[in-house]
Amino acid sequence: MSNQPWVMYPLGDAAVLIEFGDRIGLDVLASVQDAMASLEREPICGVVECVPSYTTLTVYYDITQIAHSHHNSSSPYEALCLLLEARLAHVQQQSLADSAEQSPVIRIPVCYGDEFGPDLNEVAAYHSMSSEEVVRIHTGADYTIYAIGFAPGFPYLGGMSESIAVPRKGTPRLRIPEGSVGIAGTQTGIYPLETPGGWQIIGRTPLRLFQPEQDPPVLLTAGRTVQFYPITAAQYEAWHHLDDEVSIEEQQSIDPDSIHRQYSSKTTTETGARKERGEA
Repeated sequence: MSNQPWVMYPLGDAAVLIEFGDRIGLDVLASVQDAMASLEREPICGVVECVPSYTTLTVYYDITQIAHSHHNSSSPYEALCLLLEARLAHVQQQSLADSAEQSPVIRIPVCYGDEFGPDLNEVAAYHSMSSEEVVRIHTGADYTIYAIGFAPGFPYLGGMSESIAVPRKGTPRLRIPEGSVGIAGTQTGIYPLETPGGWQIIGRTPLRLFQPEQDPPVLLTAGRTVQFYPITAAQYEAWHHLDDEVSIEEQQSIDPDSIHRQYSSKTTTETGARKERGEA
């Protein structure tokens, strides 16, 4: 095992932790994603779930099933390690294409500042720049999703410029609105649900990142690439009033200007109808 570019450790009595490196980088992430993709394409009997992170892949397994299928091994853990070693060697030889490179970039609309981004001015002041410059820098990069965690669908994004990096807040907020876009250190991320949090909030997206009633339930997955683009408060408001049944895939094809025009027209029509009825 020591000659391989990965190391395996037991994680409890029903999981194997595969470590592909001791630093965060796109090459290490590619190894994690290639291994994950292989195990998804050709599952190993007895493996229950695989969870990727920055530099590791955790493989959860059914002890009884592994033991029954490989009774000649001294333990289920060692049996699975042998299977994983063979699989990873095959992946390395085949040089599987990175699925993130084949997938389209996910574009995230964000309304920056004011009530949507209460910490934008603080971030700007921290670096002695204007809030407009912070937005320009934040929207000018391609971000890699290194991991999903903390809350369902919460993406930890790498690739942000250090010129807008800021520490977490000294006292976390008890409530961060759904869709809030924040900065913590050199990372940026999006809160998919209303939760407590200590990140510096610079904006908010109307996209629903977590929809448990849909399959898949999340918009973002590890290995994908994300871009942010600015929208106005009026566009945010119009987007926010879309039907809750709009699918995760359909959200990506929405034009902010178009839905703003449709929402404005609908609002004007409804207001006129209420006036005719004497309700307004």
